[in-house]
Amino acid sequence: MINKFFALSILSLCSLSLSAQERPYTLTIQDTATPITPPAKEKLTAAFNKVYPWFAAADGYRTQRNATLTFSATKTETISAKEGAIIINEDWLKGKSQRKIENELRAAFIKNWTDFSTQKKKGYQLTFISKDPGLNAEVKQKLIDTYFEIYPTLVKTFNKQSTHDVLFVVDTAYKAVAEASGNRILFSANYLKAHPTDIDVVTHETMHLVQGYGYDAGPVWLTEGIADYVRYKYGVDNVGSKWSLPAYNAKQSYQNSYRITARFFAWLSQNVKADLIPVIDQQLRVHAYTEQSWVKITGKTIDELWNDYAKNPDRVNLTYSD
Repeated sequence: MINKFFALSILSLCSLSLSAQERPYTLTIQDTATPITPPAKEKLTAAFNKVYPWFAAADGYRTQRNATLTFSATKTETISAKEGAIIINEDWLKGKSQRKIENELRAAFIKNWTDFSTQKKKGYQLTFISKDPGLNAEVKQKLIDTYFEIYPTLVKTFNKQSTHDVLFVVDTAYKAVAEASGNRILFSANYLKAHPTDIDVVTHETMHLVQGYGYDAGPVWLTEGIADYVRYKYGVDNVGSKWSLPAYNAKQSYQNSYRITARFFAWLSQNVKADLIPVIDQQLRVHAYTEQSWVKITGKTIDELWNDYAKNPDRVNLTYSD
């Protein structure tokens, strides 16, 4: 069911990342028995160029770039639309402004989603889209609650320039766990069903929004290690999801990413320098990070720090949220 926050949500989704809006999308308008006038075609094309990139960016996963527009006097009262296909009632179209066509086209695309809502709290906004009719209502609410509890803290702690307008998309076609880009976080519907207690996936992914490093700022293991370290430190219920940092063993490396790297970072924060990870995070954001960053901050290379960790890995006090 489409949520009553329809109008507000349309405005909020206009702030989706430019990278998604800049992708090329094309519209093919099929001929009709009664020729569509050139001005009408111009309005339709302009409305498509405004709305379809918006829909594709919000839709979540590999939306078709090419769409076909056909006309009918019987299949729809105004406009029906889905990925790659638009049907317009040609009688309704007569005399309509581009703005009216745009609004009706948005409304038609939104009907493709099971849930669509926007909430605001204390200067932060979250637009929530679900394409999964089976999404558990309690899981949905926990995702939303975690965003409003955790994300403002991460913004204030690590990067005050982060967006205050975020989009969550629960997608049935997405096969991984979750990913973040621009101001959008994409969640796997299947993963949420299989792991309904893993709410702190929100903490990990919203940290990626806060990181905002861009390309070539640093190695992937470092980016993911920081995000999992932040999950460990700021997560709302790591105990409930049975999520923890694995004990050290000799086969590990700091480049293993995620929880292995995160435990190493927790050890460094307690035994070497308390604000080490926030400092590294800031250097990555301004593209000032190099392997020498560890030496400049701690006096040792990352390999030397790992060797110190390996000698006494249990000298760390780990406390998990619940």
